[in-house]
Amino acid sequence: MIHIEQAIIVEGKYDKIKLSSILDAVIIVTNGFRVFRDEEKMAVIRHYAATSGVIIMTDSDTAGFKIRNYLKGAIPNGRITNVYIPDIFGKERRKPKPSKEGKLGVEGVEKDVILRALENAGILFSEKKSGEEITRLDLYEDGFIGAENSSLMRAELLSELGLPERLTTSGMLEILNSMLDKEQYREIAEKIILKYKPNRR
Repeated sequence: MIHIEQAIIVEGKYDKIKLSSILDAVIIVTNGFRVFRDEEKMAVIRHYAATSGVIIMTDSDTAGFKIRNYLKGAIPNGRITNVYIPDIFGKERRKPKPSKEGKLGVEGVEKDVILRALENAGILFSEKKSGEEITRLDLYEDGFIGAENSSLMRAELLSELGLPERLTTSGMLEILNSMLDKEQYREIAEKIILKYKPNRR
């Protein structure tokens, strides 16, 4: 599995499934044009742009370029790398007929095409990061979800890390695992736990 530091932005869930089989990376799905109205998703994208950087890998059709151009305009600060899938005509296996423009999207191209597109954009590959992931169970056991002061504790954790306060638990968990290892999370979490639950340990 090839590890990429930057978060990768794709259009749909099948694009994400394809990339997840090749790459170890944070993969954000725009759900097509829905991202235009999704403020929480844009807050997450801006966060990654300002920290690890983002890779925009939308399809090479008109819709893909419309989403790409919107994202570039909506991210005033941070590192953006555009990765372009070449024009390859054909039909995705799961679809009954080709797309309107007849071009394969991210989900339909071969692994070597994706890796070559990343290399052409100057993206560096590394080995898969090691270490234990932060899980939903960790958040529960530490009181960040499912407890009396969970919302206050989550808000403090997000503030400590410079993250948007409106993040869902799933969104927060995804970002925590991209920013911190388990030991770093534990150090930050302990300070908040002691404040709200001084007698827990």
